[in-house]
Amino acid sequence: MGNPKQKWTSEEEEALRAGVAKHGTGKWKDIQRDPEFNTVLFSRTNIDLKDKWRNMSVSAGQGPREKSRTPKTKPNPDAPATPLAILQTSTAAPVANIATTDPNMDDSSKSLMDGKNASRYNAMIFEALSTLKEPDGLDTGKIVSFIEKRHEVPQNFRRLLSTRLRRLVAQDKLEKVQNCYKMKNDASSETPTQKQDIQCKQLQSIDDVLTEDTIKEIAEAAAYKIAEAENKLFVAAEAIKEAERISKMAEDTDSLLQLAKEIFEKCSQGQMVFMA
Repeated sequence: MGNPKQKWTSEEEEALRAGVAKHGTGKWKDIQRDPEFNTVLFSRTNIDLKDKWRNMSVSAGQGPREKSRTPKTKPNPDAPATPLAILQTSTAAPVANIATTDPNMDDSSKSLMDGKNASRYNAMIFEALSTLKEPDGLDTGKIVSFIEKRHEVPQNFRRLLSTRLRRLVAQDKLEKVQNCYKMKNDASSETPTQKQDIQCKQLQSIDDVLTEDTIKEIAEAAAYKIAEAENKLFVAAEAIKEAERISKMAEDTDSLLQLAKEIFEKCSQGQMVFMA
């Protein structure tokens, strides 16, 4: 029949909130292993932490109206078949709504996938690198310190920034040397405007030896190349958006698989699983 549910104490709830603030939503194992919280949460499992955090989030965001539905899933001791029915109903509901209720998909991760926020974080990173101009680059701590002094950022900004830095390196927009990041100086990092300036200077330097018709041809060719480069940049930006969308889908799938695995482990041990 499984272990009886123990009522959560206010000390345990505070430890759970502090653990989520420190490690992030969904890092239940990290919270349990942290010596700061283990002395309070040692009797709780990953499922317990996840369920309690979801209930606390629902209570804080939707109020008494949502909480009033909870007693409907309370088992009836007079009916032996009721616990099985509750188990089937409670396990099916989260799977159907996993994309919207799984706490592993925290708001900060969703924000990271938003194109506007990603562009904003990129601009902050480039601002820090171009302002400080360290020849060996900047480590994550220096970049975070620079940005926090000039912009308002979320509590878990350091983790979000690390993710953005890795993506910029993967996109070949930044270069990582040991633990430091710096902007790439090769020709591929030049913007279309910079390329246009270079072409204009080249045209001016040979203007005296070229005919008017030849200059027009070169100008037309340069304009075509610029338009072609801008089009490629647009296609690349769309590809990045699509890659981020696929990455989000993969994270959602991982969250679903993790929840299903934990439910299966509980059931295989003969424990009953009740989903809020």
